[in-house]
Amino acid sequence: MSNSGSGNQGIAATLPVVIYAEENRCDEEHLLRALMLSHLTVIYIKQSLGRLSALCGCVVAATGSACGITLLMGGEYREVTYAVQNMIANLTGMICDGAKPSCSLKVTTGVSTAVLSAVMAMEGRCVSCVEGIIEEDVDRSIRNLTRIGSEAMDETDRMVLEMMTNKEK
Repeated sequence: MSNSGSGNQGIAATLPVVIYAEENRCDEEHLLRALMLSHLTVIYIKQSLGRLSALCGCVVAATGSACGITLLMGGEYREVTYAVQNMIANLTGMICDGAKPSCSLKVTTGVSTAVLSAVMAMEGRCVSCVEGIIEEDVDRSIRNLTRIGSEAMDETDRMVLEMMTNKEK
């Protein structure tokens, strides 16, 4: 259940989709398509972030879940892109400070937001391109997200690492 080298990201990209499918009695084919969409979305976003980033990978993985859940809700391309836009608008900037118990809290935040983003997308609601880093084109919004994670958060990454390694005991 790993994605992009992370078990936590694999969990965030898989379990919410599986649980939604089970609770809504979706057939196996729809579940498999939704899981594939979820994981491929995460891989697509992560490939522009690089191996390590101060940006929380579980939030990226939850973006994949938002896509899979939207598909299971009957969404099509438009609704799936809305879900991605809503996730980017909501959770960009959450930092990663290592995989540990607090990471599970971030997974929970990401998954809760994924469900909210999917519901909003199915209602035709999406953060507009006049706000923040959201662009009209979802790929450009993803590029904005990954630029923040791979370029703008370099100093954040250094500071988090410094804080983690210089704790008083």
